[in-house]
Amino acid sequence: MTGARRSDYDVTNTVQVSSPAAVRSAVESLLRSAWPDIALEPLAHAFDYFERLFAGQVPGFFGVDTVYHDRQHTLDITLALARLMVGYERQQEPELCFGAERAVVGIITGLFHDVGYLRRTDDDRHYVNGAELTRIHVSRGARFLAEYLPIVGLDHWTDVATQIVHFTGYEVPFDQIRLSDPRDVKLGHLLGTADLIAQMADRCYLEKCRDRLYAEFVLGGVALPIAANGGREVRYASGLDLLRQTPEFIAEVRSKRLDGEFEGAYRYLEILFGGRNPYMEAIDRNADYLRQILRSENWRMLRRNPPIFSALPDPMVEMRGLMLRYIKKAWSGD
Repeated sequence: MTGARRSDYDVTNTVQVSSPAAVRSAVESLLRSAWPDIALEPLAHAFDYFERLFAGQVPGFFGVDTVYHDRQHTLDITLALARLMVGYERQQEPELCFGAERAVVGIITGLFHDVGYLRRTDDDRHYVNGAELTRIHVSRGARFLAEYLPIVGLDHWTDVATQIVHFTGYEVPFDQIRLSDPRDVKLGHLLGTADLIAQMADRCYLEKCRDRLYAEFVLGGVALPIAANGGREVRYASGLDLLRQTPEFIAEVRSKRLDGEFEGAYRYLEILFGGRNPYMEAIDRNADYLRQILRSENWRMLRRNPPIFSALPDPMVEMRGLMLRYIKKAWSGD
């Protein structure tokens, strides 16, 4: 780990997680260390397809236009997942090991776990931004995986991948995810863990929550959901209100998901880092810094403005305009 951490680098400040090429190289190196004979051709195709897909260069899809769930978000999580899988593999009895092909499927699932935020040109024209798909994006990601895995010769993993992707969301209760092999359940736990710890360990997590995740929550109907009586419930009144609730969110995620449903899977990282866990350390630093801000109400302490890796030239300007129109419409009762 070297120097001051850069905003688009991983927790070790060694991998540029805005770069598909850099993450692919790091992931392949990790996988070869655990499975020397692994066939990496499907991953090469997947990373290339991911880059073109998110850039809006694949027919049938618009590029990524969400400002929190951008390209860096996905690549950061994919790298964390690779580390978790390798750490797990090094500590298992042979009958519980993943094996090379399951590892490849896991990485592909991680790489496309948020692809459901991308609008399709055939049936999503009535949506103006991918954030509107927040509540259903995981199921849409499962649909994509069912279409994509046969392209790289992994169609026999479709049933598994379309189930484990739901460990990253809230659409399907975990006890309703149908997996018969305990190794696939564990892979789901690692995927869900990677999704949580990588984003909360992001160097700019707090600014991204305030400025970007809140905007997505507005468009996705999460910040101002419609109540049963037709009125509007205010879950998050602003980006600052979202931050005020973030310490409780982090504590709940750690208790219920990371240490609960995912059985402390983040600890598999420690074998790779000499007993340390740089992701959990970064999360703790973010939480401590946020508590300091909340005590002082000095919001100027959040001054970072990292780039957004989107298919749009100025995605934040567009997102703010859409958000303001949504809020105005929500409160007008239309």
